[in-house]
Amino acid sequence: MAEHRVPVLQVDDLHVFYGHSHALQGVTLTLDHGVLAVVGRNGMGKTTLCNAIMGLVQVSRGSVRAMGESITGLASNEIVDRGFGYVPQGRRVWPSLSVDEHLRLAARDKAGDWTVERIYETFPQLKERRRHGGAELSGGEQQMLAIGRALLANPRLLIMDEPTEGLAPVIVEQVAGMLHELANEGSINVLLVEQNLGVATDVSDRVAIMVNGRIARTMSAQELSADSELQHRLLGVRSGDEDEAADSGPKASPEEETVRIFSVRRQHATEADEAGALASEFSTPRGRTRWGTPAAISPEGPDGDGADRAAPQHDPGLAAPPAETESGELAPISVGQVVGRVAYVAGTFDTKGRELNFLRACIRGLGLRTVTVDLSTSRTPSSADVGPAEVARHHPKGIDAVFTGDRGTAVTAMAEAFECFIRTRRDVGGLISAGGSGGTALATPAMRALPIGIPKIMVSTVASGDVGRYVGPADICMIYSVTDVQGLNRISELVLSNAAHALAGMVGHRRTQPRDAKPAIGLTMFGVTTPCVQMVQNALEADYDCLTFHATGTGGQSMEKLVDSGMLAGVLDITTTEVCDHLMGGVFSAGEDRFGAIIRSKVPYVGSCGALDMVNFYARDTVPGRYQQRRFYQHNPNVTLMRTTAEENDQMGRWIGERLNRMEGPVRFLIPEGGVSLLDAEGAEFWDPEADRALFRAIEETLRPTAARRLVKLPHNINDPAFADALVQHFREVMAGAVGSSRPTGDNSRIDQERRAHAVS
Repeated sequence: MAEHRVPVLQVDDLHVFYGHSHALQGVTLTLDHGVLAVVGRNGMGKTTLCNAIMGLVQVSRGSVRAMGESITGLASNEIVDRGFGYVPQGRRVWPSLSVDEHLRLAARDKAGDWTVERIYETFPQLKERRRHGGAELSGGEQQMLAIGRALLANPRLLIMDEPTEGLAPVIVEQVAGMLHELANEGSINVLLVEQNLGVATDVSDRVAIMVNGRIARTMSAQELSADSELQHRLLGVRSGDEDEAADSGPKASPEEETVRIFSVRRQHATEADEAGALASEFSTPRGRTRWGTPAAISPEGPDGDGADRAAPQHDPGLAAPPAETESGELAPISVGQVVGRVAYVAGTFDTKGRELNFLRACIRGLGLRTVTVDLSTSRTPSSADVGPAEVARHHPKGIDAVFTGDRGTAVTAMAEAFECFIRTRRDVGGLISAGGSGGTALATPAMRALPIGIPKIMVSTVASGDVGRYVGPADICMIYSVTDVQGLNRISELVLSNAAHALAGMVGHRRTQPRDAKPAIGLTMFGVTTPCVQMVQNALEADYDCLTFHATGTGGQSMEKLVDSGMLAGVLDITTTEVCDHLMGGVFSAGEDRFGAIIRSKVPYVGSCGALDMVNFYARDTVPGRYQQRRFYQHNPNVTLMRTTAEENDQMGRWIGERLNRMEGPVRFLIPEGGVSLLDAEGAEFWDPEADRALFRAIEETLRPTAARRLVKLPHNINDPAFADALVQHFREVMAGAVGSSRPTGDNSRIDQERRAHAVS
């Protein structure tokens, strides 16, 4: 009992800075003996605390004592010599060293209870894979190796940072069981940083709750485990609330739910010290330290008054420029630029592991956190952070729908599962992949699911051809691989390195909008509605950033993609001609989901019937045989326009009306009774009042007016100035009506704020 009078670990008033960022703000905690868990939301400074204790980051103020002796300022190896072992987040095993080589290197000369043989007894899987390299191990096996490596120091205190992160439930149970054994033996004390609150409260005696770089409260594990309201208030944890609104399918099993929660809560890139993570041989400039430790800055200003030092000024609309080293090389991206951003590296690790790990190493060498995701369907062991089974569990029909044994159906299902998986991630700063046609088909649906503005890069063998089906309306960068994505050589390393550096640059130096930026709105235009759209744009551009989209199928999809991404404050859908092509088989269809983003987001909407008098085909000889007797207009040698009939207009009007009825935001739909295009004007080629009346009547009969949803009929052609003025007037009304509404529009609160600031009554 005598040794317990002196705490195993005592941290007093610990401060750590990264540049001007105050990561640890007076942390104080004491571990007398046993297991102390540190829990908190992402970005609270937990990993920084671990690294500060282990001497991996410089402490600006405060002290760390081990068994009563100060270790503040000591080198990491000296701290290990004083009885500390460290299991870092992310495992950090060497890809090329075998399991046995790892353990033999970590074994100490001095005698102790923990030997290589005991590690093999504790983790039989490691013994079975003793000849395998670190890159060949699964995530769980890598974690076992990281724990075993730390135990070989025979520490008095074992610091474990997220030891169960990303592990399957059965492995989590094994790790938790081992922690119980260590606690019961009493020879090793544990400081446990853990996102899995169930594990943290189960294995620890006391729990310290970390909030914004401070220890907000220390309490018994039993008390925290029993107080669900406190868990939610301090940690954002509440049983069953993860993605509750989005989870409309059948309830998952306990094991599946555990895996899902791990997936959702994977550590964000907000631990600032991770910006100096272990760099690879592919991208680490000479002279940089192994951990890339940034220099600490004193909290006091130049006069000792605690004032912040003045930061260099730059255009607020641009990210900070990259710093350069003395040799002229670009330094790693600064911590402040990557908070909350993780680079995801996805692909088939069973066949493209070397190439994908090369991408990962390049990106990490530039200071970005990475998460590797394996999309293999072969069921081979995976070295990725997120294995194929974890991804497959996100498929709407479960894991068995992916691993079918048939490559074609398995790839299709895995692509769907990955798309569902990526939607659950809150920390995606960018997504990169590399592969052939199969790998491209696996990764790009998830890229298309991400909002516009999040960097997406696909290094592909098919990038030199027609990539429309892969890119769609998204801002995906397709890079041709030149050689096949198979092995590393002078060409593939160059192309992959360029891609990795491009992604890191986009993630780390993303352009941000000034706070006083005008809210963006979307307008749809065709050549035959150009006069109307130009008049509307001229009237609104003083108050709004007007984004015009050419209604050629992809144009409408792109506009609605921005709506889904929360990047548009309102929509003036003047030209809805893509509906003609969707229903009549034209070439400019935007698909069945046209208007879907408006319905989902409830964004303020003003629409009209622009160019609903025409179906678009390519050259005249491409028009289907069933239409050969119709009325045509040759727009140019490569575009042929076909006049819609009364029957077709009736069908379109009801299709549009049904979708307008599903819009719950403020809606105005304006009907130009004098014609819907330049060609549909009195005396013009497509003038057909009877066909137009069928369209207008179908819309009016289908649409259900409400206080927020109104149909407006005007006796003008769509390109008349009076009609353009009416569009502007009604758009200002719906934008003003959106002010004060608590209804969210998109997922960007900034847009709501700007809408309120700029809406004109």
